[in-house]
Amino acid sequence: MAEDPSVTDAESQAFTAKAAELMTRHAIAEAEARAQRGEAAESVTRLDFPVSGVGGHGKARVKALAGIAAAYGCQSAVRGNTSANTERTLIIVGTVTALDSLRVLLPSITMQMEASARLTARNHVADLREMRNYDRSTLATERNRFYRSFIRAYGYAVAERIREFRARLREEPSAQAAENGSGSAAAAGEETARGAELILREDVHRVQEEFHRRFPQLRPTRPERTHHRAGARAGYIRGRRADLGVETNVGQGSAPSLTDSD
Repeated sequence: MAEDPSVTDAESQAFTAKAAELMTRHAIAEAEARAQRGEAAESVTRLDFPVSGVGGHGKARVKALAGIAAAYGCQSAVRGNTSANTERTLIIVGTVTALDSLRVLLPSITMQMEASARLTARNHVADLREMRNYDRSTLATERNRFYRSFIRAYGYAVAERIREFRARLREEPSAQAAENGSGSAAAAGEETARGAELILREDVHRVQEEFHRRFPQLRPTRPERTHHRAGARAGYIRGRRADLGVETNVGQGSAPSLTDSD
């Protein structure tokens, strides 16, 4: 519903918000339930997510989305991440539950991010045009630098909020038990929280092992040198305000390049 072009921006954000909250809570609850039943941890697999290169902003989009995937405990590699305007593939390795969440959320987050970047970059260029007598080429370069920095910072802010939200959810059982006023209930809540924390931490280690098994030799991507301070600041602010259903470092989500044979 969030991706339906007939809905308004506010409705799209509201649908994305509810989906993010429900799926994150479900992932932690399922991890706890599996541990209590003595079941094996869920499998680790991969998701191939297409990333547009339109406008020459593909690398910035990969950086943003890989950071969001990392916030869910996943690791990413990318195929075809050149400076061309062509589509590239972000390959995300993670648990089944995490990838199910990302499969739903990444398109909606991308839609919000791109719409916000277009609007903010357009306003930025319009302000420059009024203040100074820039030629068309200079304004185009300025817009591109602003746009790319905006997207990278937006992704950073969204990933930051997801980490904060997941951390709070892991603490909720002990906090709720403490409110009950029962020592045994509080102790049980604390034990549950520690169990969830341990399970999620183990999932991260299992994802890392599977990622390195699948891609033992990767070439690191060349970092983008384009940086626009105003664009980064605007992107971070918008990312913190994006409606994700969470009340709340892409560096860990950097995506090494794959060769065509990988």
